[in-house]
Amino acid sequence: MDTLKISNLSVEVKNKKILDDFNLEIKSGEIHAIMGPNGTGKSTLTKVIMGDSSYKVLNGKIEFNGARLNSLSVDERARLGIFLGLQMPLEIEGVTNADFLRTALHEKEGNDFKLFPFIKRMDKYIEKLNMNPEMIHRGVNQGFSGGERKKNEVLQMYLLEPKMVLLDEIDSGLDVDSLKIVGENVMEYYKEKNPGILVITHYQRLLNYIKPTHVHIMKDGKIIKSGGEELVHYIEENGYEKMEKNKISGSCIVKEISNRE
Repeated sequence: MDTLKISNLSVEVKNKKILDDFNLEIKSGEIHAIMGPNGTGKSTLTKVIMGDSSYKVLNGKIEFNGARLNSLSVDERARLGIFLGLQMPLEIEGVTNADFLRTALHEKEGNDFKLFPFIKRMDKYIEKLNMNPEMIHRGVNQGFSGGERKKNEVLQMYLLEPKMVLLDEIDSGLDVDSLKIVGENVMEYYKEKNPGILVITHYQRLLNYIKPTHVHIMKDGKIIKSGGEELVHYIEENGYEKMEKNKISGSCIVKEISNRE
C-alpha cells in the first residue's frame, strides 16, 4: 500500500508562515478533499509536497512509502510516483505535447518504453477526454483554453500512471461539460489504478464527480475539521464562517443535514 505522510509541517514564503504544524496521511484507495477559504495554504500544500523551491520548510517532514521527500528534487519525487495536476498549467513554446509526454514516459520506463504502444494509449485517452487530436502536435498548452489545459493534465496522469495524485483546483476555469469529463476520468483512473488522491477545491461541484472518502476543512495553515461528504454539503449551504463561529462537530453537521431532509 502506498502512503503519503505529512507530519508537523510548517512552511513559509517571503517570511510569512503559510502552513503551521500541518498533519495528513493519505493511502492507496483514499480520496482526500481539502476545502477552505482563500489564503489558507491549500495550494501551498500541493506545491510543497511536489518540491517547489519557492517555499521554505521550517520544520516537519513529508514521507512517501517511508522515503523522506524534504531534500528530494521535483523530478525525484515524480519518479517515486507522485503527480501534481496544476491549477494554472504553464505554456511551453517549442515543445510539442507529444514530445513532452513521450520524453516523460521514456524517462519513467527506460528500456521498457515502446513507441507504438505509447501512441496507441495516447490516442485512446485523447478520445476519452474529448480532446482535439491536433492539440497533441502543438506546443504544451499553447493556445489552449482553461478546459483544454486541465484535460491535458489528466492526459498526463493517465500516461504516467502515478501512485499518488495531487489535484490543485483542477476544476477552475472549466465549463459544465469539461468539468464532467475531467471529474469522471479522474474517477475512472482511480477505479482502475487505486492511487491515493488529494483534491484541492472550493466547490462542491467537482466533488459530485470525484467522490471523496475523506473531507478536510483548512484554515490558517492547518486542518480544523475532518469528516466525510456531509462536510461538503454543510459548507455549500452555510459557508466556512458558521462552522468556525459555532465550532460545529461532524456529528452535529450530520444531524443538522438530516433534520433539513
